[in-house]
Amino acid sequence: MTFDSDRVTTITFDSYSTLVDVEAAIRALADHVDDPGPVSTLWRLRSLEYTLVANHVDAYQPFYEMNRDALQYALDVFDADVTEDERDEILAVYHELDVFDDVRDGIERLRDGGYDCYVVSNGDPDMLSSMVAHADVDDLLEDTISADEIETYKPAADLYRHAAGRTGTPIDEIVHVTAGWYDVMGAKHAGMQGAWVDRKGRPWEPIAGDPDLTIGSFHELADELGV
Repeated sequence: MTFDSDRVTTITFDSYSTLVDVEAAIRALADHVDDPGPVSTLWRLRSLEYTLVANHVDAYQPFYEMNRDALQYALDVFDADVTEDERDEILAVYHELDVFDDVRDGIERLRDGGYDCYVVSNGDPDMLSSMVAHADVDDLLEDTISADEIETYKPAADLYRHAAGRTGTPIDEIVHVTAGWYDVMGAKHAGMQGAWVDRKGRPWEPIAGDPDLTIGSFHELADELGV
């Protein structure tokens, strides 16, 4: 499907890996684990898998707790000698992840161009509040919308439909901007346009069609929208 800029009135952004860089978690792990790379990879994978499974077996818990359990599992797999306090110190990095360089200026361009901007995330409200403040974009966003509000995680269509209702926008007038391929597909399935943020030049996943738009930065989205 080709991106239709004329339909867009509202923009929603994912948070983790889209506004802020979760790779910073490796540095937090490095203070406690000799080889943090494999632990970080398994942590991220299990965190995602837990949310997907939770949607289908009625096992919802707030994302911070889900992420904590995923981290504990990864530490256990690699026999890491980390105390609970140290684990929670590692986990706390999610409140102050590095912000991508294009985020502040890119969202400001879009907002100044007349687009209402929101965050739609699996993160729970406390996580999103600290993330938005740390990213210094709270003055540019209309609101943050958390999976916690309906206890359903991405890529379930219900969350994107809930977000459309919260923004007061017809769902087909929203473009959802995200670095997560499954998030693109979830948004498209629900009726939004999906813009994939590919900052690392990775290939697209060969499943369920293509993004409506692929961008390397938020500025490229602003260019597409003519602002």
